[in-house]
Amino acid sequence: MKSRTLYFIAPKKIEIRESELPAIKGDEVMVETICSAISAGTEMLVYRGQFPNIADANDSFSSDLKYPLAYGYACVVRIMETGAQVDKKLQGKLAFAFHPHSSCFIIPLSSLFFLPDSLSPEAACFLPNMETAVNLIQDGAPILGEKILVLGQGAIGLLTSALLREFPLASLWTSDCYSLRRGASSALGVTGALDPNAKDFHESLPRDFDLTYEVSGVPNVLNDAIAHTRFNGRIVIGSWYGEKRTQIDLGGTFHRSRIKLISSQVSTIASELSARWDKARRFGVVWEALRRVKPEQWITHRFPIHEAEKAYRLLDENPQDAIQVIFKY
Repeated sequence: MKSRTLYFIAPKKIEIRESELPAIKGDEVMVETICSAISAGTEMLVYRGQFPNIADANDSFSSDLKYPLAYGYACVVRIMETGAQVDKKLQGKLAFAFHPHSSCFIIPLSSLFFLPDSLSPEAACFLPNMETAVNLIQDGAPILGEKILVLGQGAIGLLTSALLREFPLASLWTSDCYSLRRGASSALGVTGALDPNAKDFHESLPRDFDLTYEVSGVPNVLNDAIAHTRFNGRIVIGSWYGEKRTQIDLGGTFHRSRIKLISSQVSTIASELSARWDKARRFGVVWEALRRVKPEQWITHRFPIHEAEKAYRLLDENPQDAIQVIFKY
């Protein structure tokens, strides 16, 4: 059987390559992909050639990146064939795989995460982003009555805001430069969803947030986070900037502010939680959060895999028109 896999071959150049699948080993299964989600943050760095070489990264998805590259990590699949050591009753079961965009592939059964019966394939496409959002919440540790700001309302920002809406906060503000995303944020019931490019942005936004999340993917937005976080507050940085650089204002009030900058990345669990939390426990929380939030409401575009070039061009040239883009197979 032939597989069609998406490859990034150079900045802003992609190919769909066909290859024969190998024989299935005893502990493996052959799966067909139903849908897969594009990460508008990480994958666009790969698409644009803005990723650094991180040989010592803590996750296999961002280490030693170079072209040509099959990349992606959000496939929802159906098991079609099983190896000799795998129960044939699993054929037809739906599962999630951290795997590049591909129409079908061979994978160890142990690498799959089976979907709860109550969850649709399109909702399950958001599993990596929801795990990231859960990790952001755990690293920020919101407290009852706090004032919180989320900078950036792409898929991860919206998921983070949706989870924060479940807390008894004093207020929850968000910002994004695209009106489509601000509208989705407002629909969550946040206190306010502002345009950071508006002339009155800084005047309209409070400057006493206890906890600020920077998930815009734009490095200079850190300056907004610093400006609007109160003395002894926390800023959780969830964006991966790749090779993007900017000047961060660490002079002025920051020097005396005792603001804590927290790096948050989903491949590990904070050391203060690791005695009680592991990936399995966190995944249980993630599945339940996906059921409650129903993030499939934020899918704005669905492309067949052979039109992948159109999907990436949309996110590159007209990001204001999209929130979550997925491939259908």
